[in-house]
Amino acid sequence: MNKGPLQLVALVLGIIGLVGTCAVTGMPQWKISAFIEENIIVFENRWEGLWMNCIRHANFRMQCKVYDSLLALSPDLQAGRGLMCASVALAFVGLLIAFIGMKCTKFMDEGTRTKGFVLISAGILLVMSGICIIIPVSWTANTIIRDFYNPLLLNAQRRELGEALYIGWAVSGFLFASGIIMICCSAPLEEKKTRLTVSSKMSTYHPPILQRQASSVYSKSQYV
Repeated sequence: MNKGPLQLVALVLGIIGLVGTCAVTGMPQWKISAFIEENIIVFENRWEGLWMNCIRHANFRMQCKVYDSLLALSPDLQAGRGLMCASVALAFVGLLIAFIGMKCTKFMDEGTRTKGFVLISAGILLVMSGICIIIPVSWTANTIIRDFYNPLLLNAQRRELGEALYIGWAVSGFLFASGIIMICCSAPLEEKKTRLTVSSKMSTYHPPILQRQASSVYSKSQYV
């Protein structure tokens, strides 16, 4: 089976996942202000991200301010910074390794074993990148939902799920799919099949000496 097209599909999914990971890391819409009161006239929207918080006024003017200290962040956003940066690094390294080990590239010899191990390593890195995304995104979503139903908080202190969280879940799915396809399309499986076919051919092959001995024995039996 030609697995080259599947490898290209996995590479495209991984690239989409890497671009989405960078976007989610920089987006300020992790937490957005919740509108619970009956008044539908909204003068400003508040966004909170990993690196800054923004206020968008009704006249479409937006102001953003970078956090003064890392300690001012909540624990979920503090962990999100490190995990999202690790996810970007893992996805980039995984795609680079996958590009080297793909069937359509000539960076390595056509030895199926070596390229297969390279693809497996790339797939594992991409799956780890997806895990590093889904942990902070799910943790932040859990914190938002828990605080939303906390009766001790005021309505102005409640937040809703931002667009970055939904994009993060989708991006983790792209990275998971890319990594799994890379692992499944690894070449050592093909090498194993070729070894089995070669061994089966060897088992059915009879050397000429044995064939001559068998023919001579058969001829002697006819004379007797």
